[in-house]
Amino acid sequence: MSDVEGNEWSVNAKRAFAISLVRPTRLEARPIKSFRPAHLYSIFDEDEQIFGYEGLEINLDFNASDMRPNLRVKWRKQFEATGETQATDVMAVLRDYLPEVAFQKKKEFDAAIREARADWTPPGEVAATFTRDDATYEVWKGNLADPAVKQLIKRIQIFVPMFIEGGTYIQTDDPDVDRWTIFFLYQRTPVPGESERFSYVFNGYSTVYRFFLYQTPTPPASPSQTDLSSKLEDLALDQQNFDLAQLPCRTRISQFIVLPPFQGKGLGPKLYSVIFQQYLHYPQTVEITVEDPNEAFDDMRDIADLHFLRRRPDFNALHIDTSIVIPGRSGVAPSNVVNRAAAEAVRRKAKIAPRQFARVLEMHLMSKLPDSVRPGIDPDMPVSRPTREQKHEYDLWHLMVKQRVYRHNKDALGELEIPERIAKLDETVGSVAFDFARLLLKADNYKDDAESSNGNGKRKAEEDAHDTLAKKQKV
Repeated sequence: MSDVEGNEWSVNAKRAFAISLVRPTRLEARPIKSFRPAHLYSIFDEDEQIFGYEGLEINLDFNASDMRPNLRVKWRKQFEATGETQATDVMAVLRDYLPEVAFQKKKEFDAAIREARADWTPPGEVAATFTRDDATYEVWKGNLADPAVKQLIKRIQIFVPMFIEGGTYIQTDDPDVDRWTIFFLYQRTPVPGESERFSYVFNGYSTVYRFFLYQTPTPPASPSQTDLSSKLEDLALDQQNFDLAQLPCRTRISQFIVLPPFQGKGLGPKLYSVIFQQYLHYPQTVEITVEDPNEAFDDMRDIADLHFLRRRPDFNALHIDTSIVIPGRSGVAPSNVVNRAAAEAVRRKAKIAPRQFARVLEMHLMSKLPDSVRPGIDPDMPVSRPTREQKHEYDLWHLMVKQRVYRHNKDALGELEIPERIAKLDETVGSVAFDFARLLLKADNYKDDAESSNGNGKRKAEEDAHDTLAKKQKV
């Protein structure tokens, strides 16, 4: 059967591709979880079609513990080459995405995983252990300079184009490879009859990169020439004793994947929280950021950050200063609706990036507005008539959000005429308020074991109809 009308030789790549996590048995590997890729356009073509086959099957197996891969490609009929037109060489295409060990024969693969070490554990060290639905999970932390960590990353890097839209590989031969920290998520199960041994099933992973961050120091008193020479000697740069890892840095979550069979169990938020807590207590980290998150990850992050910040007394003490008077059109808008110095102090301690902190603070303050003025997702829900004081508090909150949205979109808004600019700004703030209401509803229903994201890294279209209506509008 043709998967593309008018071309009997074209096959839908995602339908042909099957991924399985397997365990060794006495005879051959046995699948324990199977799933299909979410994206294949960067591996094959934009239409995600493979030319030249009927009955094409691409089977990619991974040993569930050490993720040793094995690729098998078979078909019922292959297109006979005519001139330059020939069938896609699937094996050749996938060699760019898989290590050489993946192309061993199936018998060799089965034998290799059957003979693997009985006491195998993931590379690195245990960063956290937790339970979900009577299952035990471990997060293992390792540096990419570790050969075992690097080997595992090379085996699973094909998941990046498959599950992260626009995702790119880590350059494992980069001289700065030690700036990468990897967090592997595994389910741990006791081996029957052997209390000291466990079997591991890979569930997902995340990569974190450290950017050295230059910070302008507070000028000290002018040192004498003797003092200056002494300090330079203490650094001992010429002796290579200076540890670059001790420099201030911005820690960026780059890739974040929970495999499809393990989504919906609260593993994504837990992995994010483990990573966040690791760097919250790492003195060199100034900020924890995320590289180009998709909207599902944004939701998970917003809710996780909101719950984290709400456990901080200094965050809960932040409030709208209702004594502020909003001037008329010719006046200067107040910029201290919430005490800026106090908010910045909380943000720095929490190590959350400024824009993300501002969003979560606005969301939190919106939840504290009186019911009569608090935006919601149901426009028909009856509310009481607001008092003048309640309306004033809402107007201050609205002004604070509008100022942030304007700063973020200043260049685009500056190209519009003033009436259109005001209308577009109000429309965008309304969309932000609606999105906050949606997230607050999720946050109120949030449980530690409830996942609010599919857990995967970069921007993609929402598939859920309700979330589609609630997408954040951008100017």
